[in-house]
Amino acid sequence: MVKIIFSRSAKRDLKEIFDFIKRDSIRYAVLEKQHIIEAIDKLLLHPEKGKVFEGNPAYRELVFRNYRIIYRIVSDVQLRILTIQHHARSAGNNPAFKDDE
Repeated sequence: MVKIIFSRSAKRDLKEIFDFIKRDSIRYAVLEKQHIIEAIDKLLLHPEKGKVFEGNPAYRELVFRNYRIIYRIVSDVQLRILTIQHHARSAGNNPAFKDDE
C-alpha cells in the first residue's frame, strides 16, 4: 500500500472547492470534500488507477465527477497529489505544474 501526500497546491484546491460549495450549502461542501477524499483513498491500493497524464507514466490523472485529480507516482510506496481542479480549468496555467511543491 502506498502513502499519499498532498502538495500545498492540492490542499489549497480542496479548500477552494469546499469554500465555493459552502456558499450555497455547508452540508454539500462537507459531502463533496468527503467524496473527493474517498476517491483519492482508492489510490492507496491501486496507484496506477488514473490514466497517464501528458504522456508521462509517472504522472496520472484520476477523473472524479467534475474534477481532475492529477498526481505523481513518486515511488512504489508514495504518490503525491499535485492538484484537484474542475475539469473546465486548463491544467497548463495551474501553479502545481510550475513548482512541484
